[in-house]
Amino acid sequence: MYQQVEQRLRAIEQHQLHAALRESRTGLEKESLRVTPNGTLAQTDHPKVLGSALTHPWITTDYSEALIELITPPQARAPEALDFLLDIETFVYQHLDHELLWTTSMPCVLHGDDDIRIAEYGSSNAGLMKHVYRQGLAWRYGKTMQVIAGIHFNYSIAEAFWEPWQAVEGHQGSLREFRDEQYMALTRNLLRYGWLIIYLFGTSPAICKSFLGGRKAPETMLELNEYTLYEPYGTSLRMGNIGYTNSKENASGVQVCYDSLQSYTNSLWRAIHTPSKEYEKIGVKVDGVYRQLNTNILQIENEYYSTVRPKQPLQRFEKPVNALQDRGIKYIELRSVDINAFHPAGLTHEQLRFLEVFMHFCLLQASPKIDANERNMINSNQMLVAHQGRKPGLLLEQPERQISLQAWGKELLEQMLPVAELLDKVHQETTYYSAVQQKLELINDPELTPSAQMMREMQEKGASFFSFAQTKSRQHRDFFLKKHLSAEREAEFTQLAQESLAQQQAIEKSDTMEFDQFLHAYFSGEL
Repeated sequence: MYQQVEQRLRAIEQHQLHAALRESRTGLEKESLRVTPNGTLAQTDHPKVLGSALTHPWITTDYSEALIELITPPQARAPEALDFLLDIETFVYQHLDHELLWTTSMPCVLHGDDDIRIAEYGSSNAGLMKHVYRQGLAWRYGKTMQVIAGIHFNYSIAEAFWEPWQAVEGHQGSLREFRDEQYMALTRNLLRYGWLIIYLFGTSPAICKSFLGGRKAPETMLELNEYTLYEPYGTSLRMGNIGYTNSKENASGVQVCYDSLQSYTNSLWRAIHTPSKEYEKIGVKVDGVYRQLNTNILQIENEYYSTVRPKQPLQRFEKPVNALQDRGIKYIELRSVDINAFHPAGLTHEQLRFLEVFMHFCLLQASPKIDANERNMINSNQMLVAHQGRKPGLLLEQPERQISLQAWGKELLEQMLPVAELLDKVHQETTYYSAVQQKLELINDPELTPSAQMMREMQEKGASFFSFAQTKSRQHRDFFLKKHLSAEREAEFTQLAQESLAQQQAIEKSDTMEFDQFLHAYFSGEL
């Protein structure tokens, strides 16, 4: 089953391609809700001192005005990405007025959809489009699902690696075709083995009852106390059936195909151009007010939620499918990482090193096409691990057999150890091997997982999810308020904030097109 990994590792050794892998790049995106000192969702505007959410490269908002998103530029080493993230969050915290950044993936106390302000991006056409898109999400799915937070791990294999690797693999097409094929194979394996990240990184086994907003809880959930629901063996409820997923994709007509980049972009293109009778009932512009961008199955590509996305940076008003078709895949975005409530950054260096090993393993491992049957298995495995990942003897599905989570996890991690040794050799250290060994301990003992640690701390202290998360949020705020930001970093972030505000004003002044016309031009590709 893992012969191809072994063969490819030998080939890398034989052709001495270690140095070619050295410049792989890591970027991080971290979402956090701004909350009041008493733990309710902040109703204030995105702070101007942080810059414009429309144009700032590193500090923006996601769905809600209160859901801040911190982004790092691609870094040559993963620890540098985490250090940059820590610097951004330090800058943010040292310019917030008494507010907290909520330090768990599942949100704080919510008082229904009216409590959630949709993010605003100014009066420009670009800003209005971002706002209307989010209005559409509210009409289609409700607002509550949109304020779940997470971390996105963005990774690109070193550019210097592709050309010699293409020669080793004997691929006869263009370098771009080869790279796209390899990235799509990596993507399929991230889907196939993605349940492992949910188990190892999941830190959302419990929720505040207010999250359900009166909706009935899944039958498997229990009451921890008056304010808290939890899954006895849960790992990441964010990735389960109460989170924001496309679990109804077949019913809605979204059937994304990962066979190739062409099939992937074609299936997304169909979804953003195919009308939905259900969404037609909502309307687009009602009484002069936009409710959504259009009535298609997806308003835009980003509405399709997947744990993995092949990405190409956009140029101005370019659509993601067009960017991928024109320039191919630049990097892969892994979206299934919960915020680690036990660490101020929400992620540790050790976790990052494991993710790097996981990416390279998925690149080197054989990656057959995913048929409908296996896609159902992938979805089922994800749901099972999210809700019952720590259950003794839990069985997962493979195309040919059932296998226990523990046996499959141990099998995968043991196969990753030689990949970790490769990366240790690439970077002349020993941290990658030890990162995988540490994850083996979590497979052998579910009580060591972050989700188990979280449940144990709540139960031992008799704490609700809310009080647990609020305590951690306050501790992390204190960490960032005490952290020293260099004068150079402070000046850099201050200047970026000012420049982004000026840039937003310039965009708004230069707009000459009516919004209706702008939308038509965007969707027709004229922009």
